Amino acid sequence: MSDTLTGVAVVGSANLDLVVEVSRPPHVGETLLGRAGGRFAGGKGLNQAVAAARSGAPTRFCAVVGQDEAGDELQRTLTDAGVAGALRRTDTAPTGVAHVLALDDGDNSIIVAAGANAELGVRDAVDGVAGAAVVLAQLEVPVPSVAAALCAARQAGALTLLNAAPAATAALDLLPDVDILIVNETECAELGGVERLHAAGAAQIVLTCGAGGVTLHRIGAEPLHVPAFRIDPVDTTGAGDAFCGALAAALAAGDDIADALERACAAGAIVAQHRGANTAALSAAASADLVATR
Repeated sequence: MSDTLTGVAVVGSANLDLVVEVSRPPHVGETLLGRAGGRFAGGKGLNQAVAAARSGAPTRFCAVVGQDEAGDELQRTLTDAGVAGALRRTDTAPTGVAHVLALDDGDNSIIVAAGANAELGVRDAVDGVAGAAVVLAQLEVPVPSVAAALCAARQAGALTLLNAAPAATAALDLLPDVDILIVNETECAELGGVERLHAAGAAQIVLTCGAGGVTLHRIGAEPLHVPAFRIDPVDTTGAGDAFCGALAAALAAGDDIADALERACAAGAIVAQHRGANTAALSAAASADLVATR
């Protein structure tokens, strides 16, 4: 990583999350009564950028939203969290929306309407990562733009992280420009498993397993397992995104991968204990305090 590069740049999606609390998902053709859970800023990209900033890293975010009230709300969330840079606004599409079913056991089901996220272009992405020490991306925005961001970051000497969510086979083509791949168990299986991902170019794979913790798989090394923190989850909607953002922040601060994974697990645990994908309870100090309880 070049000494002239600093902080974290996140390239990704920004959505308004509309949460409904239900005991279970509805069946096809069924109307199911639920409880209003609220409106929250969301999108994997925004969640990860907010988590990186709240974890102590200077953070920039590259995304597109509509010229609407939802876009205004997302910009306020980013500003309040200390994320630098303004969202690009478009008048040809509305801000993306995610409909979140928050289940009683803390799990969730999510339907996303991409909206303006689909307009994130290659030039947006390349400009957005310039100067960053760590670049983090996901797959809720156009894959060519993600590819351009990762390639530009790698050429500049940045550390590149890809959260391959939602899982798409196009992720395999991105792996030669990815230093650390982050996937959950479902995504890993859909992409062919750890060995296939290694063969496709993923030298380091962080496999997240929720309450089962995370395991780092490296070519030529024994797997490194980091257990999850024991908590009573309230809403796991943004826990994975908090993990990714905090991991990027820790690596940008110079932590080794083992320590960075501990901090990332702590961030995910903190967010999972609060409603919504973001919470002001997440901070570098709060994560450090939780890590100290090991």
